[in-house]
Amino acid sequence: MTIQTANPIVQVLPETAPFSEAQRSWLNGFFAGLLSLDNAGVTALSPTENAAVMAEADDDAPWHDPSLAITERMQLAEGKPLPRRLFAAMAQQDCGQCGYVCETYSAAIASGAEARLNLCAPGGKDTLRQLKTLMDEGGAAAPAAPASPSAPATLGPLGRCRENPALATFLSRRKINGEGSQKETWHVEFDLSACGLDYVVGDAFGVVARNDPRLADAVVALLGARPDADVGGVPLREALVTQRALGPAPDALFQLISYVTGGETRAKARRLAAGEDPDGDLDRLDVLGTLHKFTQARLSPEAFVEALDPLQPRLYSISSSHNATPGRVSLTVDAVRYHIGTRPRWGVASTFLAERVEPGEAVPVYVQRAHGFGLPANPDTPIIMCGPGTGIAPFRAFLHDRRTTKAPGRNWLFFGHQRRASDFFYEDELTAMKEEGLLTNLTLAWSRDGNEKIYVQDRLRERGAELFAWLEQGAHFYVCGDAKRMARDVELALVDIVAAHGGRSAEAAQAYLAGLKKAGRYQADVY
Repeated sequence: MTIQTANPIVQVLPETAPFSEAQRSWLNGFFAGLLSLDNAGVTALSPTENAAVMAEADDDAPWHDPSLAITERMQLAEGKPLPRRLFAAMAQQDCGQCGYVCETYSAAIASGAEARLNLCAPGGKDTLRQLKTLMDEGGAAAPAAPASPSAPATLGPLGRCRENPALATFLSRRKINGEGSQKETWHVEFDLSACGLDYVVGDAFGVVARNDPRLADAVVALLGARPDADVGGVPLREALVTQRALGPAPDALFQLISYVTGGETRAKARRLAAGEDPDGDLDRLDVLGTLHKFTQARLSPEAFVEALDPLQPRLYSISSSHNATPGRVSLTVDAVRYHIGTRPRWGVASTFLAERVEPGEAVPVYVQRAHGFGLPANPDTPIIMCGPGTGIAPFRAFLHDRRTTKAPGRNWLFFGHQRRASDFFYEDELTAMKEEGLLTNLTLAWSRDGNEKIYVQDRLRERGAELFAWLEQGAHFYVCGDAKRMARDVELALVDIVAAHGGRSAEAAQAYLAGLKKAGRYQADVY
């Protein structure tokens, strides 16, 4: 963050932020207004403080690793300036769901430009509580003064940010698992022609989904309220379906319950609000479960709704190419369904896309520009893609784009799942791409087809010599999928490959991989 005294524009967004030049210019202007030195109550970082923070931006932020637990990340950031500790509290996925990346969200909070601490969806309650703790310790700038009620809200470009989604038409869904699969995966398509949105491969697609009405009805029933009770000018049921999150109960709900109850019940609610688990049932306490646990609490509908978190958009990796199919976008979505105890649970957006939204229906959406994840600028550059399960999504997009643009670079895809017969997503497409020569290599891993579980990282090691040769010839390496396990295991496999086939020590192999990352030749889209 630099402050130019002659022309006091606050450059909050770094050049690597996932925005176009026009978007970056608009956003920096927006933040400049919030952080104006003439704005009473707002304290920007001094040049000295700013220089210290930005100097540390080159330290590779050792906590910027999504596989690390938050306790480990906070230990690594101990003693650092507040913006860096806030950075360490984030989920480290740079997923863009908050409208920032981890580092710029942290900087915005520290400067006072962003007052919302609950935007890190992957970090959930752990991140929110840590951010609150850090802010309570002091040293942050005062939050920017809110606009007057009569002033119109300042929004980003239509369809380019979570605050200003555009309307796209839902076209279709088709299940891409075969019979006998333990998964439920859907290929979903939207028509973008009416809203005029475009995208590039590597971008993500934000979907503003709605809660399942059955869940909202159950919450209304347990609350003991009328579905049409007014809550801020909106009927209660509508607010629960379209505006408020009904997943894990927020601390504010436990606090509200503690205000209207007494005795042991109040004590338990306070402990839950503090992050404790007095009865060992915290994992079951979504909003509905909390109402069931505290049936004696009499909550007014308006106070109840205010205690809930806003319903957040969900981001999905785009699995199509705008060059190949202009005006359309496709997603590859696992429908999330599971049980906790005897109660079924389901993912908000995934089941919305899998069963509730109807063809022809308009859905609020936006395009989230990729942060350091996309095809090489030189079409001759070879690429190696590692995407098991729905992690194949951006690589399907890459391949369709390279086919359409006739990019001559070689392409190698590692794909894996449970069973070939039922979980080989886009098998016909990928087989055709292999036969026509677009896919130089198609390497598959199936974890449930034999006595031994085979994963993509095992296949990487098996093809280590050839893979290292591709890297030495300038290939870019990509991984998409689970951040905690798969992506970490893939990275460890690459270190072993570089050490074994590059004649390097473990430390030198790690430095080699770090060099790939710094050069933009190792890119991850993890969640």
